[in-house]
Amino acid sequence: MAKRILSGLTTTVLLAALLISVPMTASAKETPLQRAAKGELRAPTIGSGANAKKDPFFSAGLVEAAAQALGLQPRQAAPLVSSASNNSSIRITSLGCGNRNTADNVRVNQDCTFRRQAEEMIRANPISPDNLIAGQNDSRVGFNRCGFDYTFNGGKTWGDGQPPFFQHLNNPTPPNTIAGGAGTFHTYDAASDPALAFDSSGRAFYSCILFDVADFASAVPVTASPAGAGGSFYNNVPEFGNKYIATEDNSVAAQADKEFIVADSYSTSPFRDNVYVTWTNFNVSCGVNGDQFCDNPIYFSRSTDHAATWSTPMAISGIAPGLCFQGNVFDPTQPFSACNLDQGSDPTVLPNGDIVVVFNNTNTAANNPNAQQLAVTSKDGGLTWSTPVKVGNDVVTGEPQCDFGRGPEECVPGPFIRTNDFPRIAVNRANGDVFATWQDYRTGEYDIHLSRSTDGGKTWEEASAPINPDTGKDHYFAAADVVANGETDRVGDSYFRSERVPGENTPNTVFAPGVQPGVQAEPSDYSLAGGSGLDTPYAAKRISPTFAPPDGGQAGFNGDYSGLVLVGRTAHPVWSDTRNSAPADQGVAHDEDIFTDAVPLPGGND
Repeated sequence: MAKRILSGLTTTVLLAALLISVPMTASAKETPLQRAAKGELRAPTIGSGANAKKDPFFSAGLVEAAAQALGLQPRQAAPLVSSASNNSSIRITSLGCGNRNTADNVRVNQDCTFRRQAEEMIRANPISPDNLIAGQNDSRVGFNRCGFDYTFNGGKTWGDGQPPFFQHLNNPTPPNTIAGGAGTFHTYDAASDPALAFDSSGRAFYSCILFDVADFASAVPVTASPAGAGGSFYNNVPEFGNKYIATEDNSVAAQADKEFIVADSYSTSPFRDNVYVTWTNFNVSCGVNGDQFCDNPIYFSRSTDHAATWSTPMAISGIAPGLCFQGNVFDPTQPFSACNLDQGSDPTVLPNGDIVVVFNNTNTAANNPNAQQLAVTSKDGGLTWSTPVKVGNDVVTGEPQCDFGRGPEECVPGPFIRTNDFPRIAVNRANGDVFATWQDYRTGEYDIHLSRSTDGGKTWEEASAPINPDTGKDHYFAAADVVANGETDRVGDSYFRSERVPGENTPNTVFAPGVQPGVQAEPSDYSLAGGSGLDTPYAAKRISPTFAPPDGGQAGFNGDYSGLVLVGRTAHPVWSDTRNSAPADQGVAHDEDIFTDAVPLPGGND
């Protein structure tokens, strides 16, 4: 894979870079991501028989981007059918291709390509709520990267771009490292997992995971958009140094994945305008050959100067006797009660400045085949952290498995996409009540579940029923937000829905197109639900048209999450769908794009 090195380097530095970079090629040792994309490295299994469970694995965004870069394609159910006759999908103006809208929704990404955008998030400026920012995985320039979007009129029209991350050269520099390693002095191949935040002054922040396919380099940049710019551009990340870099490594012991960020946007908080980032660190340096899983805990870093500099990364997922078990299952040097088999962390800040982070965890007891959702809290701006507590159950027993060419993985069979049970978090800015939402399979289908804490994340209570009022479909990739309604928590929750396929609850079935009826054939849509507190199920309505499964080079992947923000009673959800047909020779019949809308939250005026 060709790499570029900045021409402005001096001869001495250039020679040093070349000498260092030679051993970091794929021919020396395949990276964990390469092996995962090929199916040679899979999520490790804990236990055996009926109580066996899989450790959380690299996210779909990372694996898909690696597979794309390696030229690996998912299985297809049928040959692609050209849609060139759909002239409405290829009209182009000098203002981009925002006219690719149907069914009253608004297309967020404005590029004119027919390359995938998926895995989306949205946030509102607390001092100017018509200023919304969004982000998504974005393949418009080749390998999967990340893109940002912005609007100043409440989502009616959008501008977009790609962040200034890709001139930065890998050169791990303390204190912003976990495992370090010699720098490759290469720019990064690909990116995934967009994350967004606003602070109290209206500064926007943007992050995604940077990684390489042919070496072990990864980084978590977090950069800022000045107050007044509203996320229309972001500060440049320099070629060298730690500015705007939360963590950076080049080691098999430190692959960053699935980061989210949050800013303290409360004018009365003692930590006002601090910015926080959490992520999963995959350590694959155990075993005789140094290429086996050790653990994958949640890490944290903070910035007190608007994302310019960052604290030394620290593990925060903790140790919890009686709650977490088998922490030493892959690395005997770890504590038995370590909560270190984690993924999908999501942080939020309470009005008093406390931080709450939720995450998915597989350190359940040996006789428990299911996982759990956990939370940790910090009351001092992230310097110290509580012992983990349980947010809710994550029932994985019976979840469908699909083969994307890498062996069985958790999936939604109808559209044939990989999925996950990672939790999302939301806070009522008025009273500090915290909500977490996620999907699991306790009802024999994917449904959306909810848990609430009214004491700052110390204790949690699960709702007795799913949020979604309907049954007979799979519901997944939930997003949530909360607003005050007097003393009541007014909660919004949005999610995808897909038709189910025959045999979805048949044990030991591994789904693949052309093998089971309906796989990669069933339509999906995006829905919005609204209600009060834990009074589930909520009222819900479909807000998108139905759309076909991802196909061609986009098959098997619809991201890892979707987004929602509430501005008063108006909901601004953001999702990806395939309503736009592509002309011939684009590698797809249906193109994944990002859409949004401004709609009243269902559920009446309680």
